[in-house]
Amino acid sequence: MNKTALVTGASGGIGLDIAELLASDGVDLILIARNSDKLREEQVRLSGKYNVSVNIIAADLSQVESAITVHKEVHSRGLTVDYLINNAAFGVYGEFSKTDWSAEAGMLNLNIVTLTHLTKLFLKDMLERGGGKIMNVASTAAFQPGPMMALYYASKAYVLSFSEAIGNELKDKNVTVTALCPGPTKTGFQSAAGIEESRLVKGRKLPDSKEVAAYGVRAMMNGKAVAVPGLLNKFLVFCVRLFPRPVIIRVARFVQDSR
Repeated sequence: MNKTALVTGASGGIGLDIAELLASDGVDLILIARNSDKLREEQVRLSGKYNVSVNIIAADLSQVESAITVHKEVHSRGLTVDYLINNAAFGVYGEFSKTDWSAEAGMLNLNIVTLTHLTKLFLKDMLERGGGKIMNVASTAAFQPGPMMALYYASKAYVLSFSEAIGNELKDKNVTVTALCPGPTKTGFQSAAGIEESRLVKGRKLPDSKEVAAYGVRAMMNGKAVAVPGLLNKFLVFCVRLFPRPVIIRVARFVQDSR
């Protein structure tokens, strides 16, 4: 019997690339995103191309209690989740005193609360069955504060800390937790977050999301706790440990500002 992976944020970018990689290895899919038309399109394409079962659930995971809705729907269809990939996330750009709280509240619910709740719900199922794998997509933003995207950086720091902590709790229970920490990647994230003009992005050749997805899938299958794709990203994460905190924050502000 095929394994089944649940992937959030699966209508494009890293999430869709992860789903496709898993499907190419014969893994059945449960794809979750807000865009139902895009989900149906990918359901037809992936199931036909790889001869796997593809279930779709259209849901806005930034809404309160959305994790319970998804979990109940998965169970009502008689599905089990062997691999949970919490990929869905977005960012809000600007000075904290000036940004829109309703957008930020949705972001925090998606990036932190729903991710945590989905992990708790499906982890219990995995433990009852005796095994499973979880990938929580964090970011290199998790390793330092991020002026101009303060809440997004903080949310990813939470994802990293949470993933490492529960991974330790599960070390003898045949369930692994991987925090994938990509740097800026060629997806729709930059446009949605409004950071296309920042030094972090503008004029840079960003890594392809397929490369990041492949690295993440390998790391998850190997049970790696923290996965940082790319030599430059690894170097930058290492440097954060060497420099005084005020210096790191000033550098983060510099690259976040517009060119």
